[in-house]
Parts: sequence; C-alpha cells; structure tokens
Amino acid sequence: MTDRFFRLWALIKKEFLTILRDPKSRIIIIAPPLIQLALFANILTMETKNADIAVIDASNTLESREFVAGIENSRWFGRVIRSDNLRQARENLKNEKIHGILVIRQDFARRLKKGQNADVLLILDGRTPTTATGLNGYVTQIAAAFSQKFAARTGVAGASVVTAARSWFNPNAVYQWYLVISLIVILALVITLMLTSLSVARERELGTFEQLIVSPYTAFEILVGKTVPPLFIALILQSAMTLAAVFFFEIPFTGSFPLFIFSSFIALLSFVGVGLFISSVCANQQQAILGAFAFMMPAILLSGFVSPVEDMPVFLQYLTYANPIRFFIKIGNGLFLKDVGVTDIWPELVPLSVIAAVPRLCRHDIQTQSGVAAGARFAKFDKLNEKA
Repeated sequence: MTDRFFRLWALIKKEFLTILRDPKSRIIIIAPPLIQLALFANILTMETKNADIAVIDASNTLESREFVAGIENSRWFGRVIRSDNLRQARENLKNEKIHGILVIRQDFARRLKKGQNADVLLILDGRTPTTATGLNGYVTQIAAAFSQKFAARTGVAGASVVTAARSWFNPNAVYQWYLVISLIVILALVITLMLTSLSVARERELGTFEQLIVSPYTAFEILVGKTVPPLFIALILQSAMTLAAVFFFEIPFTGSFPLFIFSSFIALLSFVGVGLFISSVCANQQQAILGAFAFMMPAILLSGFVSPVEDMPVFLQYLTYANPIRFFIKIGNGLFLKDVGVTDIWPELVPLSVIAAVPRLCRHDIQTQSGVAAGARFAKFDKLNEKA
C-alpha cells in the first residue's frame, strides 16, 4: 500500500512538473482565468448604461422640460442631446452616434392638463436589440414616475405619459437577427484562429519547421503558404453561414454582397494575423490551443456582442480598439440591416487592416529562426569537414 502511494505521488508530481515547467505554459494557465474573471465582472452587468439619446421637445413647456429633466438625471443615460432638428437626429441615429430619439409632441402639456394620455415617440436603433429594449424600458419607467408625480401635484386624474416605441433597421426588435449576425463573425474567428494558431506550432512539434525554414522558400513565401489555406477555408464557411442566415433564418441582407466579401477578407486576414502571431510564440500545439482560447474569450467579451461597448468601464473601451471582432460585428450589422456603403464602413476597415499587418511580426520571427537554423546547419557542416 505504501509503495503504491509513493508511485502515485511520483506520477502526480511528474505531471505537475510537466505542466508547470515551461514559463509560457504557466502564464497561459494562470493569467487567462484571472483576466476573464475581471472582464466578466465588469462587462456582464446585463444593464444598459451610458446610452446617448436625442430629445426633440416640440412642446417646450414646464411639463415637458420636467419630463426631460427626469431623463437627464437618470443614471442609465449618457448624453441627453436637446435638439429641434429631427432630420439631423435621424442621421445621427443612422450613423450610430446616438442610440435613440425621443420626440415630445406639441400638445404634450395640453393633453395632460385635460386628463388625457400624452404620447411620446421613441425611435430606437434595432441593430442592437438589447440596448433598444433597455432604453424603451427606462423611458417607460421614467414616464410612469412622471405621470404619478403630475397627478399627485395637480390632482388631474387619468393623465399619463405613454411611450410609443419604433425600432429602426429591425422593426420587430428580433434578437435572433443580431445574434446570428454576431455568431457568423465569432464562428469565423474560431475557425480561423484554430487553424492558424496550430500551423507553426504543429511544424515545430513534428520537427518539420527547421526543414521548412532552411528550404529554398523565403520567409514571405512561407507566410503566404501558411495564410492562404485557413483564409480560404474560413471565407468559404463564412459565406455558407451568411447564406444560411439569409435563406434559413430569413434575415434581410440589404447591403452589397461583394462589399461584404471584401470586408470579410480583410477581417479574416486580421484573424489570421492574430493566429499566426500566437502560433509563432508557442513551442507546441498544447500551448497554441491554450493561447488561442486565452485570446478568444476576452475578444468575444470585448466585442460588444455580450454587452454594448458604451456600457463597459472606460479603460476596457480603449482595449476594444485592438479587437477585430468589434469592428467586424459593426460591419456585419450595417451590411445586413442598413445598406451601408464603403464610406460608412471605412472607419472599421482601417483598424482591421492595421491588425491584419500582425503577420509581419511572424515573418520577422521566421527570418530570425531561418538565420539561426542556417547558422547551426553550416556550423555542423564545418565540424564534419574538420573531422574529415
């Protein structure tokens, strides 16, 4: 019994040492759970905050100003922009500069004083149903609280503010549309990242990487060879998922399909760049898989898919600018639901192109290792000549 215990203890100790011996493995095992805990705690609040809304107050009376003040003093809203230009407010909503428009009719105060319902129109951005639903709920709560205070102060019975909500780009606020479009982007990331992150690491583990880098191929040719297959496979699979979204889930595609393919190519190239970078710094496939998952979870959380970027702490909002999923989800929603053009999505294409340049780091890594391997080969050849 004692011998068995010591044998098991020796085996367990060996496994612990195997897992924790390599510094990269220690970092990949310990750091991601702590980072993800911090991200989940700050992002998954399931609460809409800091939403920007434009207010068109056609009534401009004491009652309407008091109602707007209730919105301004609410912790749920960010900027409350008073305006008298409905056309400009609609343009800002279309360009995602605001999340909603509240229109107070001219007869707002008069109807309340008569004990009638005063309707207010709330126009929402249906491309993000969670935010739209949250804003509708908050405005409805504020309207109910205002109605109670008005009735208590004036003694007018039956007077209440009623919110009439309209959802642009997604008239019925179907959450499935947003979910499917976002999942197309996320699944494209998973496919691309797994294929590319294992690429160089697999060569190293099998011992074929040294043969590859001392071959006649240049570093650029090796990089292209590692980039094209996963990029092509991911592009085909994403196109298939897009067709399934249109014909199976019946999500309207209002934009240009060639523009979507071009945007997908740039976005997937950025995913390939991240995957090759992970693969280039990992010694084996186990590290590469752990590294890919260590990147994927924070990237998904910081993309705006789970919680709007505006609801995140400020320091996390800055981190999202290095996240390719954030930009691609915005492009996907725009091309599916809003019929955007090149001029509308170029602010997203530029950072994606910058992130796609990450493979240059891998090229430098390949060139460095090529020189080391070539030097080792010639040193071995010189030793053989000396012995001869």
